[in-house]
Amino acid sequence: MIYLDNAATTLIKPPQVERAVREAMRSCASPGRGGHAPAMRAAETVYACREEAAALFNLSEPERVIFTMNATHGLNIAIKSLVRPGARAVMSGFEHNSVSRPLAASGAELVVAGRQLFDGEAVLEDFRKKLPGASLAVCTHVSNVFGFILPIYEIAELCRKYSVPLIVDASQSAGILDVDAARLGAAFIAMPGHKALFGPQGTGILLCCGEGKPLMHGGSGSDSIPQHMPDYLPDMLEAGTHNVCGIAGLLEGIKYVRRKGTGNILAHERSMLGIMKRSLEGSGLELFTGEEQCGVLSLRCPERDCESIALRLAQMGVCVRSGLHCAPTAHESAGTIESGTLRFSFSPFVNAAQVKTACGLLRKII
Repeated sequence: MIYLDNAATTLIKPPQVERAVREAMRSCASPGRGGHAPAMRAAETVYACREEAAALFNLSEPERVIFTMNATHGLNIAIKSLVRPGARAVMSGFEHNSVSRPLAASGAELVVAGRQLFDGEAVLEDFRKKLPGASLAVCTHVSNVFGFILPIYEIAELCRKYSVPLIVDASQSAGILDVDAARLGAAFIAMPGHKALFGPQGTGILLCCGEGKPLMHGGSGSDSIPQHMPDYLPDMLEAGTHNVCGIAGLLEGIKYVRRKGTGNILAHERSMLGIMKRSLEGSGLELFTGEEQCGVLSLRCPERDCESIALRLAQMGVCVRSGLHCAPTAHESAGTIESGTLRFSFSPFVNAAQVKTACGLLRKII
């Protein structure tokens, strides 16, 4: 099997991630639910993961690292903490449904800024025009469809200038690019654990730098008598039992990222991207590429639909994704809403031989 669908989930993970999950299943109970050894071991594991995440994302207070089920969960907390009736929400033209749907459900007035694929300056200029008077802004760091790296730090600076709270969707950048919470100054930064942080599915992180409001209410292992959630982090936003086994795996995934370095991970993914681009030259495929791009490549074939190509590749043992990738706004921006794209995405565990083999099979199919 050649796995090239890492923008959805990193299937191939560091071996220590799986070991940590298995060990936690045998030895960890639930944090805050007792003073016995299994409960304390769980509490230590959860806190260690908060500390590692805070260090990776330059967050001075580990208690502001909130564990979620996924990035969607974190984005819902963030959006519903900031949206008020009649709010004017500015979002980029490359957002995932995890942003656009909760904004729409909240009744916010949606304003799309920056639809120019691989043109950071144009995106920034559009944000500059549309931010004044906004109630909040939401921006993805990297498009999950095209790998386009948006000018997030410059957008964050504009948000500060106009006093607009910012939510950053770091789903495709956390673990690959520099995500510096202190430098961004965003109210919230959401990310999954199961992508480039190499954790198990069902894990996620919300960096809560602003004032969050509980999305769910329930047990927290602390302050049992009051019938409202605790008014301090992380307990305020973490109702119910933690996914301790998942967090144990996520801890090892984050350690791996810190050891390897995001710069090295990005360089490797861009190397794989370059190999694929060169291998498909003259193939007749339309490749969506630009200078500000990480390890995600979307393409389409004029004579074939993306789904049939993806199915044929799957039958040959190559795992990719086709369609709209839960991001219709991004496809509207790029003009691919009718066709969708065939998406290849890389990780540190993808090598040049696999990429070349996949390209050869793709050429054979078309």
